[in-house]
Amino acid sequence: MDRTATAVWKGNLKEGGGTIDTQSGALKGTPYSFKMRFEDESGKSGTNPEELIAAAHAGCYAMQLSHFLAENGTPAAKLEATAAVKLIPGTGITESNITLIGDVPGIDDAKFQELAAKAKAECPVSRALGAIKIALDAKLA
Repeated sequence: MDRTATAVWKGNLKEGGGTIDTQSGALKGTPYSFKMRFEDESGKSGTNPEELIAAAHAGCYAMQLSHFLAENGTPAAKLEATAAVKLIPGTGITESNITLIGDVPGIDDAKFQELAAKAKAECPVSRALGAIKIALDAKLA
């Protein structure tokens, strides 16, 4: 299974800009630029690579955990995973911190924490991010 995305960049780093398209069409002509990545703290002017990594990590993690919870006989009613990817200019991406709130009927906190940690370790995006620190803060709703 291959998934694709295409980035088109025009101009130099600081004044240039680009667009990102994904195979699914979820992103189509989505703008990105130096300003959007490094200067706009609101994150509202467009996307950037770190936001896309965070989205991929949060989505993959929630799917992986939902699988482990169902295998345990305690399917989730709702999992809300947020990934915050940290970029240090000049150093690079250094970490992804996952915050999870889970509504999982019939599970105790110890088992929930065990499966949450297992999903952190085994989700394919976590594995792809093996060069950085990945932290998890998981709580039951």
